[in-house]
Order: sequence, then structure tokens, then C-alpha cells
Amino acid sequence: MSLPSALSTPSVDTTGVHTSIESFIDCPTGTVEHYFDSPVFHWSDELYRIHGYARGDVVPTLDLGFSHIYPEDRDAAKAFWEALTSTGGPLSIYLSLRDADGGTRKVLISGDFIRPNEDPVGVWALVADLTRSIHVETRAIANQAVAASALSRAVIEQAKGILMGRAGLDATEAFERISQRSQTTNRKVVVVSQEIIDRARQLSEDSDRPHRTRALLELFDNS
Repeated sequence: MSLPSALSTPSVDTTGVHTSIESFIDCPTGTVEHYFDSPVFHWSDELYRIHGYARGDVVPTLDLGFSHIYPEDRDAAKAFWEALTSTGGPLSIYLSLRDADGGTRKVLISGDFIRPNEDPVGVWALVADLTRSIHVETRAIANQAVAASALSRAVIEQAKGILMGRAGLDATEAFERISQRSQTTNRKVVVVSQEIIDRARQLSEDSDRPHRTRALLELFDNS
């Protein structure tokens, strides 16, 4: 399948772009899991809140999720879903959502297979609400520096999602690992994050999940 550019990790020019650690720690982040043998989608409490709901207000379904996506983003979202469920990840995409109260949310979704053994049994995704941290309005981003900062955030959030999904870390622990390696190696956070994404892609064909996890964490052991 030929994927739209929204699904690929962007090349980021970080020259002159300052990334605030606090902006990522405070970023509302939810998770979703879906198993292929069931129509059920499992949302975390934070993901309900991102969509403007509380647990029990609605039953999460694929149709409900797509109904919150801006019409102009739905084709890309459908392509993302098809790619994620057929080939796995890591994959990520930026989308605009309209929550239950009518507000606009700018989110980054990063996902991969759920693979307890060799064969995938479902998919999971990390949904990061970047609306507040990048001060996005309902119109398109016009300022190039802000756009570059947003792309940097996309890379960092995807790397966080990979560490959460493959190493069992929570969002704060994942970012602390990335930040620590950034300080140890004297490289920018976004550069370290891209390294994690690249390593995960290299290891994606390895069916031995423990080996994939060990190989990914070697990045931090060899700082």
C-alpha cells in the first residue's frame, strides 16, 4: 500500500527550534487497544477525556472514532488504520478531532501491533493531545518555526509511544529515558527520538519480541 505523507515520520530541521521538556510531560495522552477477534475497542480514561467524554458515556467503536475526525482528515485516517492493522508499525499520523463539546483537538496517534508471541493479535495506539502545547488554532499553522516545533513534537511523541508499547514504560518514564540519553550524549531530544524510531523500524521484522525489546533498550545501555 502506498501511504500518504501524513503516515511517514517527517524529516525535521531542528535548527533554532527549542523543545520544552515540560510541554511533553504535561501533554494529555490516552491509549487504545483493539483485538482482531473482537469488535470492542478499549479506551483509557484520558482518551475518553480527549474526545470530550467520561467512561460510560459512550461505547468506543471504530465508527465513533472516525466520526470525531475532521472530514478532510478521514481519508488519511482510514489509510493509517488499514496500514496499521495489516502491516503493523511503528506508524504515526497527525489528525484534527472535534470533541463532544465542539472543540478542536490536534492529536498525534502512534501505533503498532499487539504481539505477545510471534503472530499479531491486535493493535494498540498512543493518542497525544498536542493542542495546548503547540497553541494550535482551528486554522492551518502559518508560522514556519511553530510548524517545525510541531514536527519535532511528532517525532518525540512517536518515540515515547514506541518505548511505552515495547518496554512497558509509562509516558513520563519514556520521556525521562529519552531526555537522559539526550543529556548523556549531548544531542537534542528530537535527534535521540529519531534514533529510537529508526532502531524500532530496523527491528520490526524480528518476530522475537523479547529480542526486539532488548535491542531497543541497548540504545540506553550504550549511552
